[in-house]
Amino acid sequence: MSRRFEELDRRSTPIGEITLRRRLEPTLQVDVYEMKLGDEFLMSSLFTASETALAELALGRVDDASIDVLVGGLGLGYTARTALQDPRVRSVWVVEAMSEVIEWHRRHLVPLGRELTSDPRCRFVHGDFFERVAAGPEAGFGAALPRRFHAVVVDIDHSPRHLLHASHARLYTTRGLASVAALLHPGGVFALWSDASPDPGFIARLRDVFESCEARVVGFPNFYTGQESTSTVYLARC
Repeated sequence: MSRRFEELDRRSTPIGEITLRRRLEPTLQVDVYEMKLGDEFLMSSLFTASETALAELALGRVDDASIDVLVGGLGLGYTARTALQDPRVRSVWVVEAMSEVIEWHRRHLVPLGRELTSDPRCRFVHGDFFERVAAGPEAGFGAALPRRFHAVVVDIDHSPRHLLHASHARLYTTRGLASVAALLHPGGVFALWSDASPDPGFIARLRDVFESCEARVVGFPNFYTGQESTSTVYLARC
């Protein structure tokens, strides 16, 4: 078992200080890896059910036999790992704005780093997901990536209203969602994670752009509260 607490890395970024730490959860006797941006928690390895559900629900709605997936946000890698577990998946492209997070995976400082970096189907792209989506399929992701994807899966902001940075707001507008739809094959699926309850306004904007959409509430046990916590997964199909 590890030491009781260890800060594995701390870096300054354009949107604040990002920290990777590992601590021993004494009651469960497990190592917990946590990413923080300033005082805000970005992700914990203790709670990954909704990140896993995000990829499972998205790919469960894709009918194609061979799938290319675009993931916005790497985090601790649980969404990308879940996508790779679908045998139909031939490529997973993970766009991450913070080079430090990509480096932590490549240095195997996080639990899934070795697994993701050793899978030839999984590739990390350092860049601003929001800027690249806005640039469109012909310019946003470069010649190396597919022009269209069968699923676009995003786990970056806390919710469509609670953003990590103000520049992200454009994605959640009707115009921004249309840019996401332009990246999808016909029948492709856009999936978005949110730490808040379903947002009627955002659902209405999804319906303006996509053929169909729904908000799925994902419940999971919370060790600290002794109750069930919930997240929302928005699913929209071209």
